Amino acid sequence: QVLLVESGGGSVKPGGSLTLSCTTSGFTFEEACIGWFRQAPGKEREPVAQIYTGGGFKNYWSRTFISADNAKNTVTLQINNLKVDDTGMYYCAAEFGTRICSKRDAAYDYWGQGTQVTVSS
Repeated sequence: QVLLVESGGGSVKPGGSLTLSCTTSGFTFEEACIGWFRQAPGKEREPVAQIYTGGGFKNYWSRTFISADNAKNTVTLQINNLKVDDTGMYYCAAEFGTRICSKRDAAYDYWGQGTQVTVSS
């Protein structure tokens, strides 16, 4: 079955960096859109970055970078110059059947459990 497991969250001071990982299994890794989403306390979930793991599509916010490691079936999200407003639960999700990855969370069929990022001084 499709599984996505996030890791790499934690507590960091403003200005710091984090690298989040989404380790996947249960599908052909090179044929999926993987999206990262953030849900801040009391707010709706919002898109952060998306990548087609077969190559050719990548989209991400400023201060972030997304990459796919086909050998490890893992998608990595790097967030730089973290701000207090970056605090939230970060989720990765998988969308199939397209090479143009959506920013809408409703388009994603499978989700991980999330990893918490807390930015505070």
